[in-house]
Parts: sequence; structure tokens; C-alpha cells
Amino acid sequence: MPSTAMPALAEPTAPALSVAEIRSPEFLAMQREAYARDIARLQARLAEFVTVPCPACGQAAAHHAFDKYRCRFMRCDDCDTLYMSPRPTPAVMDDYYTHSENYRIWGEFIFPRSEARRREKICAPMLDTLLQACRTHGVAPRHLVELGPGFGTFAALALGSGAFERVSAVERTPAMAEACRRQGITVHETALEDLPAEATDPADVLVCFEVVEHVFDPAAFIAAASRLLRPGGLLVLTCPNGNGFDTQVLGAESVAVDTEHVNLFNPASLSALLQRLGYEVLEACTPGRLDAELVREAILEGRFDVSAQPFLQQVLVDDFDRLGGAFQQFLAAQQLSGNMRLIARRT
Repeated sequence: MPSTAMPALAEPTAPALSVAEIRSPEFLAMQREAYARDIARLQARLAEFVTVPCPACGQAAAHHAFDKYRCRFMRCDDCDTLYMSPRPTPAVMDDYYTHSENYRIWGEFIFPRSEARRREKICAPMLDTLLQACRTHGVAPRHLVELGPGFGTFAALALGSGAFERVSAVERTPAMAEACRRQGITVHETALEDLPAEATDPADVLVCFEVVEHVFDPAAFIAAASRLLRPGGLLVLTCPNGNGFDTQVLGAESVAVDTEHVNLFNPASLSALLQRLGYEVLEACTPGRLDAELVREAILEGRFDVSAQPFLQQVLVDDFDRLGGAFQQFLAAQQLSGNMRLIARRT
């Protein structure tokens, strides 16, 4: 299904980024142990999981892609979206995120340690892109609302920049909501779907970074988000690309595939979903910068074998210093990198 979206706006120059800079390796063992306990708690409720159709197009026809952590992932026969089915119900999801030890580790240790690098190398270029989109599409940057801001780094940067008159956030996870408050951000600590109508203050720009892949019903989530956005306002989404190089090559070994990422869209399928929900998709691109390194990491750790694939052996192992960066740029330019961004206007 080809996307009808326009190509990306001229991309602000983004500094080089490595996995170690955003993952804080010194806390990796602690984080893995916490996540293992979260997984065990989720697996204890596997009997409560429910079967769902494709979260992008609603079609039931799909084939089994792989299993991971005892969770089954399907690939839609119509739009090629990768998704978990059966998946945890909203009630199970609420319990998981409310009591997540993994998120507590990220909030207390990993995000604070990596915040400066995230601000410089991820958030600042994103803010530049967002403001450029506002100028290009004639949207006044008055009120910015972020859904699921995590530690609040982007929202705090946007607030401190003075580019917006107001910045607020909707964050359901208690540890993350408190982290945002510490940065001076106005936070509604609730799931988006439960946000009271009287709490809404329509946004000119609504941003949602790495969230839509987590929600039980993305169509319902985006519909609920729409009531926070003025007609003509911009919705900016980022999420993993289920057709990205890292997931296409590694399958279940991809870090994008986990118990929380129940929806792994691709640029075409997410564009089509937004269009059905009343949005004009202005841009769909994959500016991800980590695919080559993530696949290389899997090779070096012995989780993926390229001994019979001389091209990947050369690009990702033998001559990575010379070829890795150019290969990653190729993936991004051809909508093949593992992270994607859509900018859409509410019509």
C-alpha cells in the first residue's frame, strides 16, 4: 500500500547518535532484571489476552510472524502491519504500566543520566522540525500538548525555548508524571481516554513520541487525541517502523519487538489510518539513525548470524566504520529505517 503523504521537509542536521548514549549501559543489568520481572507479571495474565484484528486497517486476515516472550505477533495480509494478537486488555495494560519496575528504573536512573544527550541529539532536532512544519503549514505555535512525554525532556525543552506560549502533557505512568512535574510541566496524570472534557485546552500542535505502538486500540486513541487538537492543527507521531531494516532482518530479536510494542505500523499503514480518522498526512518519513548499529550489536552478541550473508558481513562488521553511516543514511532516505515520523493536519 503506497503512502500518499508528501516527502519529508528538509531535515535539520541531526548529530550522530549511538545506542549507548540513550541507553546508559551502566544501568543495563538493573534494567534487564526489572524488565524480566515485568514480563513475568504480564505472562501470569496471558489467559486474559484477547484476539484483535489489524490495528491499522481492521482486517482479520493475517499470518503468524513469530513469537516473543510467549506473545504472538501477526502480520496483516492487507497493509503489512506487524502486531500482537492476542494482546493484553486495557485493564491488564493499565496494571502493567502502573506497576512497571522497568519504567521506574528508566525514570530514576537511565533518563536522568542520558537526558542531556537526548535533549541535544533527539529533542532539539525534533523541535526544529516541528517549528519548521508550523511555519510551512501556517500553524501558530501557541499551545503544545505532548501525549506520553516520559521523563519530559522534549516538553521541558519546548517550554524553555519560548517558542510556545503554553506546554502541557498527558502522562499515565506515575513515575513519569512526577518526573515531568519536576521539570515544571503541567501534567494530567491519566490515560488519554480518561481525560475529563473540562481539562481539555485545545492544542495547535499535538505531539506523541513512541506511544502509539503501546496502546490497545490505536484508532480509538487517535480519535480521543483529536479532541485535544484544534481543526487545522498539527499532529506529530513517531513510532517504530514494523518494516524497518532492524525488524525485517532480526525478526523477534529486534529490540522494537517486545511485550509493550503491540502495534508496529509502517509509513503506509499508519498514514492510511490517520486519513480514515480525518487527517491530511503532510509528511511520512523514517529518520531513524540506529538500525545499522542495532543489527551489528545483534551480530556481535551472537544473536544473529551473517556468515552466509557476505554483504551484511562487510557493511555491518568488517567495514562498518566506513560503510555503516552511509548505509544508515540510505535506509532513512528510502523509508526503510526502524523509526518513523508522520506529520498530519486535522481537517
